[in-house]
Amino acid sequence: MPETAASAPNAQPFRSSIMQIEPQWIDYNGHLNMAYYNVMFDRAIDEFWLELGIGPVYKKERHGSTFTAECHVRYLREIHLGDPVQILVWLLEADDKRLHTFEELRHGTEGWLSATSENMSLHMDMGSRKVAAFPPDIRERIAAVVHAHSAMPRPEGIGRNVAMPSKR
Repeated sequence: MPETAASAPNAQPFRSSIMQIEPQWIDYNGHLNMAYYNVMFDRAIDEFWLELGIGPVYKKERHGSTFTAECHVRYLREIHLGDPVQILVWLLEADDKRLHTFEELRHGTEGWLSATSENMSLHMDMGSRKVAAFPPDIRERIAAVVHAHSAMPRPEGIGRNVAMPSKR
């Protein structure tokens, strides 16, 4: 797949390819092990980064990449072997060095929500391995996607934190 940005992002989340659960990812509870949700979210982000022009070609030619700085996953409904999945990605906010994304892992044919992941990614200069500003052309692509995604309703669950339920 060529690494190019879409000409004009539309007001809908990025949709990953349909993915399949791998047998070795099923744990002794008979469902997808928690670690592999992150694998699937990461694969979807890799597909989305291609749309933004910041995938492997970008790393090789322009010596930039992204590192995840923070991640919050919510497990809402079990996924099992044989269930196809698709991940929707919203680019919520961005600045010169950071990308704030929200992802939903959904059953690939029935559409129900299995898990969400909210992330903060940092743009890295791979020569110095330090946080660095995106180049202007990439920043422009990112801003266009943030603008398009801001026209959509926000998915439920953004900004949640881990805490015991209130006893009110």
